[in-house]
Amino acid sequence: MSGVKRKRNVFNVKQKLEILQKLDNGESASSDAEDVLNEGNTVSHSAALQSVETLLDYMGQRGFDNGDITAVLKICVDIRQEMNKQQKQKRITDFLKQ
Repeated sequence: MSGVKRKRNVFNVKQKLEILQKLDNGESASSDAEDVLNEGNTVSHSAALQSVETLLDYMGQRGFDNGDITAVLKICVDIRQEMNKQQKQKRITDFLKQ
């Protein structure tokens, strides 16, 4: 086992400050920490939602077909539903840990 290297997940200063500020405000920062740790592998829901909303703005400015815009709006709804589902699961898990 001496030759095995483990990958360390290290927060940068900005990420640490954001997490500490949330903790100071009484908010949970665990989802933020998970987002940071998963940053290299996945896109967070909030980042995906922001990207899709930016795409919607672009499509609106360029006069895209309503069917295309509706399809992108559906993606927004799906992302929000998944975010809500995960937040609900986290709250239940946090409650059961107490």
